[in-house]
Amino acid sequence: KLCGYLNKLGIKGPIKTWKSRWFFYDENKCHLLYYRTAQDINPLGSIELSSACFDCKMENGEGIFEIRTPSRVFTLKAISRQAMMYWLQQLQMRRWEFCNSKSRFPVGSSQLVNEPPAGRTSRCHICQLFYVVDHEDFLPLVKTPTEAVGLKAASLPAPQTSTALQNISLKHPWTEIQNTVYNICGSRQLWGNNENIFSFDEFQEHPVNLDEEQEAEEGTLEDGRMEPRLNWIRKARWRNSGFPASHEELSRERNPMDKVSVLQQQILTLTEEVKSQKELVKLLHKALEAAQQEKRVSSMYLTAAEDKDRLELVRHKVRQIADLTSRLETLEQEKKELEQMLTLRDSHIQELKEHVQLLMEKNHAKQEVIMALTEQMARELSDPLQEDNTVTAETLYKQQEEIEHLKDDIDAYKTQNQFLNSEIHQVTRLWTSVAENEKALLMKCACLQARNCQMESKYLTVLRKLQEAVPGLPSSHAELVKNLIQESLQWDVKEEAEEALSFELSTALCSFSEYDEYGFMTVPDYEIEDWKLLAKIQALEIKSNKLRSQEIVEKPLRDRWNSIGELSPSAELKSLIRSGIPVEHRQRVWRWIVGRHCSRLPDHYQRLLQQSRSTEHPACRQIELDLPRTLTNNKHFSSPTSQLIPKLRRVLLAFSWHNPAIGYCQGLNRLAAVALLVLEDEESAFWCLVHIVENLMPADYYSDTLITSQVDQRVFKDFLSEKLPRLMAHFEQYQIDVSLITFNWFLVAFVDCLVSDILLRVWDAFLYEGTKVIFRYALAIFKYNEEEILRIHDSVEIYQYLRFFTRMIMDGRKLMNIAFNDLNPFPMKLLRNRRSMHREELEAELCELEQIKAAYVKERAEQGP
Repeated sequence: KLCGYLNKLGIKGPIKTWKSRWFFYDENKCHLLYYRTAQDINPLGSIELSSACFDCKMENGEGIFEIRTPSRVFTLKAISRQAMMYWLQQLQMRRWEFCNSKSRFPVGSSQLVNEPPAGRTSRCHICQLFYVVDHEDFLPLVKTPTEAVGLKAASLPAPQTSTALQNISLKHPWTEIQNTVYNICGSRQLWGNNENIFSFDEFQEHPVNLDEEQEAEEGTLEDGRMEPRLNWIRKARWRNSGFPASHEELSRERNPMDKVSVLQQQILTLTEEVKSQKELVKLLHKALEAAQQEKRVSSMYLTAAEDKDRLELVRHKVRQIADLTSRLETLEQEKKELEQMLTLRDSHIQELKEHVQLLMEKNHAKQEVIMALTEQMARELSDPLQEDNTVTAETLYKQQEEIEHLKDDIDAYKTQNQFLNSEIHQVTRLWTSVAENEKALLMKCACLQARNCQMESKYLTVLRKLQEAVPGLPSSHAELVKNLIQESLQWDVKEEAEEALSFELSTALCSFSEYDEYGFMTVPDYEIEDWKLLAKIQALEIKSNKLRSQEIVEKPLRDRWNSIGELSPSAELKSLIRSGIPVEHRQRVWRWIVGRHCSRLPDHYQRLLQQSRSTEHPACRQIELDLPRTLTNNKHFSSPTSQLIPKLRRVLLAFSWHNPAIGYCQGLNRLAAVALLVLEDEESAFWCLVHIVENLMPADYYSDTLITSQVDQRVFKDFLSEKLPRLMAHFEQYQIDVSLITFNWFLVAFVDCLVSDILLRVWDAFLYEGTKVIFRYALAIFKYNEEEILRIHDSVEIYQYLRFFTRMIMDGRKLMNIAFNDLNPFPMKLLRNRRSMHREELEAELCELEQIKAAYVKERAEQGP
């Protein structure tokens, strides 16, 4: 029999507790039944194993494994790793045996039902033998842990919990009551009989399943003649309790000390059982008192002579309800506070664990250094004459080891290189095929529309000829012809825009503008051919979306902007800015936004330029190095002789003198370049850069340590876990650090990450609302490509996809809708609180690292050269 005690993880709200349960495998149904104790007659529940799978992860802890059914995941814990492996292997064997027998013998057939036990046993042994032969290469047969599994385990005391009530199942109170009554009644009858009811032979010869027990229970309630059968079932259950039923069994013990130990175990078991039953009785008493109180109130209400008395009773009841509601709210508030305290304590415990781990690693490193120095000193003292030879031999041995490691690395890199080459070749062919298919489909669409126009023309010609013959047609037919003509004309007007769109798309592959309104290349000149193709497809899709939404979205939006006179903060303006500012209005709106937050000092910019000409700033060299690398896909910055390069140099030098605490940081050149492209005037671009760095971004965002930038990455990971839990779990499964991709997004506000059309829409909202917009769009980008990422199951492929997945964004309107609608709510207060919390944690970590570094330097200095 496969049975034994396991701990089952029970989850009720945020509370997770381990509860001891007695598990028993039902081979007839392939169910794993579980009881509170081995003596219970009714199970608390069951686990269907025929469609379940098993899993064990070492990081979960020793002895912990999972049974995953289609409807639920059961987490169990064995007393040891050996017991866990035995349970998993046995469950696999029983599941394989049941599924194999089910496929060979139909359920309910007379052959299976009437098969004798000996035949079933031999068939089970044969199935198990086949299983062992098939799986011996994967996992050898695990030895049975008799102390934790089997019928003998029922004689041992049940694993104890911290409180007696903790192990009681509150979800199944009726089952608990039934088991308690059966145990009490069964114990009285069994102790009153002189016969030995704990015979193991009797238990084996009469197997009883759960259905028979239930039938026996029902039969007892209906007819007293079923009492012997129920007694037999109770005997079979109580056989597992381990109590000696007679003096003969006690005399078979080895010595009196064994008898005493057995009796002490029995006393402990009964004591715990009594405690649990007392707790259960208390709960039942409380429920009974509440029911009696309700009954008395109802009786008073029914016996009241006047409506006034009844009304007073109702009012009293309403007051009680209000009082209970207020108490419930207070308890819920206390619950929330306790949950918050628990979360804070968990985080503190995690920090302490990490600190302890660091200290242990440091101690281990010190011990290794001490051991190495001790061995070296012993060698020097023991044989100083052979020191040179020993050092030479050790050096040669180390070099040989390094050479072997390098050879292994070379072989691994060769294999990786071969795989990557094949993968790149395959992906290139796929992209080329997709581009060719899209081009062919666009051309086919144009041909089909041309043919459609011909058919429409012929159709209208026929209708007109019928209209000419209307005088000779019946009135109903004439009205039908007239309606068809009107519908055709209206449909032709609606389709006119779509025909123009199809013509634009079919010719877009051959010719369209190389640069957009701000000088960005519509198809960036990437060195990788696949990226060129991807950029071309993206440009075509964006242009197609523009043409599609020209009449429906863009034209009404432009009309609304044209109707706005003087700008003033409002909800309507915020909505318009989020939708994107038209090109002809963007410069005016950006100047207004910057002017609201930055008060221009007269001649301040000119004085800064004069200072930069007279004195060379320390960051001047770095600025000169970054100028040629700024917006290389824009014609205004692609060449050293471009007109905007000198303006950009002056803006960056002026800012470095304006804010000496920051001076210059890589990334500011891109921010200033975008401001120059839109605002055109370099002084306006300077103040726009000041507004971004000093007003929109938090302090220390562009400092030497970039501490606030690191804090934002941690905050972003929190939001990613909350808004996109499936995607974050996917990243954690394959150990993907998204900050390697997103750090640059936040530092330069998506410059060089998104195409210009989408980038400038992001900047419109960013300048008006602040850094919260960057979080919104960063989450929206992952949401936009979530399904594609979830289909990738390799960490290297995921990183490769994340390098260019912003180039997969074709629909800027869809991205905007995700950012500002699907991700709501997104309060700024929450963002500030998260930043404050993670900043404290990061500063503490940095301080601890500095202390470790200082201690290490001091230790090295004390040890000497």
